[in-house]
Amino acid sequence: MITPLQLIEVLLVEDDPGDELMTREALEGNRIVNRLHVVRDGEEALDFLFRRGAHENAPGIDLVLLDLNLPKYDGREVLQQIRSDPGLTHLPVVILTTSSADEDVLSSYKLHVNAYVTKPVDVNEFIAAIRQIDDFWLTVARLPRS
Repeated sequence: MITPLQLIEVLLVEDDPGDELMTREALEGNRIVNRLHVVRDGEEALDFLFRRGAHENAPGIDLVLLDLNLPKYDGREVLQQIRSDPGLTHLPVVILTTSSADEDVLSSYKLHVNAYVTKPVDVNEFIAAIRQIDDFWLTVARLPRS
């Protein structure tokens, strides 16, 4: 279990540099102590989580913020791999995407995502949404340590 003073390891899987920057700023401006790791595509996300290749020394992750529309493997494929591995099934995954399509929401929950958040277009609303995710998952919810 995570205690309030422990460092939280967050993996952001995001190919849009602008969304990465806003997410980074939102997390840095929040009161929670976390370390943000960023990967740009689905393949790199899986390499990071499974500690393969260039990411063989990657830390254990406490929370994944996962975009759906990614190069190489999309977010659904990444989520499916996470949920099919006994060592990662406990890992909280939040889909953070521009899509508000019902079929994307439904398919994500069928793959056992923990939450689905549509990225707000407004910058201030985007930052507020990231901070709410951070606050909930890292202070309200009780997470297992990886």
